[in-house]
Amino acid sequence: MPRTWKKRTPEFRQQAMERMQEARDLGLLAKELCVSVRTLYRWKDIQLGRVKKVREPVPREKKLEAEIQQLKQSLANRALEVDFFKGALQKVEARRRKSGDSGARASTTRSGE
Repeated sequence: MPRTWKKRTPEFRQQAMERMQEARDLGLLAKELCVSVRTLYRWKDIQLGRVKKVREPVPREKKLEAEIQQLKQSLANRALEVDFFKGALQKVEARRRKSGDSGARASTTRSGE
């Protein structure tokens, strides 16, 4: 049987905490109340004020905006790379034309030749 989530009233939680103080077997009490032992301890922590501050999830829109910014930055970097390689290719082609070769030799010169 699948578990279903039920919101418990503050009165129910208070009664559960009172019974938890007297209970010898928390597993049995949890079964009787149809909650988990972990839930009982969580309620106890809430009652004693020991709950850690839960980080609120970032809304979906903010996550998507952050992803869009990241993708825009990545696209800008790729555009810079393309511009760099286009410029390098134009320089290589200009050297070839200057030398008058048919392209049989390497397009760059080696140092020391």
